[in-house]
Amino acid sequence: MKTLAKLPVTIVTGFLGSGKTTLLRHMLDNAQGRRIAVIVNEFGELGIDGEILKQCSIGCTEEEANGRVYELANGCLCCTVQEEFFPVMRELVARRGDLDHILIETSGLALPKPLVQAFQWPEIRSACTVDAVITVVDSPAVAAGTFAAFPDQVDAQRKLDPNLDHESPLHELFADQLASADLVILNKADLITPADLARVRLEVAEELPPAVKIIEASSGRLPLDVLIGLGAGSEEHIDGRHSHHDHHHDGDDDHDDHDHDAFDSISIELPQADESLLLDALTQLVVQHGILRVKGFAAIPNKPMRLLIQGVGTRFDKHFDRQWGAEEARVTRLVLIGQQLDATVLEAQLRAALSV
Repeated sequence: MKTLAKLPVTIVTGFLGSGKTTLLRHMLDNAQGRRIAVIVNEFGELGIDGEILKQCSIGCTEEEANGRVYELANGCLCCTVQEEFFPVMRELVARRGDLDHILIETSGLALPKPLVQAFQWPEIRSACTVDAVITVVDSPAVAAGTFAAFPDQVDAQRKLDPNLDHESPLHELFADQLASADLVILNKADLITPADLARVRLEVAEELPPAVKIIEASSGRLPLDVLIGLGAGSEEHIDGRHSHHDHHHDGDDDHDDHDHDAFDSISIELPQADESLLLDALTQLVVQHGILRVKGFAAIPNKPMRLLIQGVGTRFDKHFDRQWGAEEARVTRLVLIGQQLDATVLEAQLRAALSV
């Protein structure tokens, strides 16, 4: 009986807005026949990121694509590995003869080290290996000294963890994401000057072992052969990688102290809406209610395609992603993520702004 080789796994980490999902989309678009399973650490009831990634399963039927994307509902992967990650991996291990690679996108809050350590569990270790941990860096944000495009919002998320008591928690989280990296991507390199990019490279290199490679990218557009097949075996040496957050995961009791209930994920469904009115209304909501993320799809009158919307703070990315299905209801569906959000108030304000 032929023994199956270990299934390689790539873990993609980085702050929200750094370009992780875009990188994964690029990898899937250029899979070149590789059979890839995806685990998305989604934060929102609609599974927006998972929906985006499903569209990238080139050459697959919708049913096949749906079977390849695994979404973890909680926003902190390092705290859900035992509850959700293990059964998902067990299912993928059972199908590993049909797969060539697994991609995992962590949330912007997740620390990669505990996830890599999960691959030391015997049932996973015998079947899978971490090919590499890829940390995606928002180069303009690091150049500006903020490390994330919206540092106040990311920092507020970190402060919801009562165990953290650092003078510079955002910088330390950034350092912890780098501490587990086998490859670092300086993303959005085209948005800063060569001098600033060189300074970012030096700053990042100070947090890394000499063997870790640093490469530059724009919108995550890199050859797939650069991103997979690294053979790092990260689970073998992760325990020797120091991170500021180590002491928070020394025992199971520490997981009980995580206060993620302070996050609200609000789902709102609306009828068709004018694009500019909708984006203006969402911007006002973000400013007034401190909303961290906006994700979803919009139905625009007289447009045959649906509008994909992703917002981080007051910055919104949008594009028409696909045709509406013949039997598909043309409605606008959004997820709003933040702290102490009132769904009734938010929906009423949106409807008033859109006059619907």
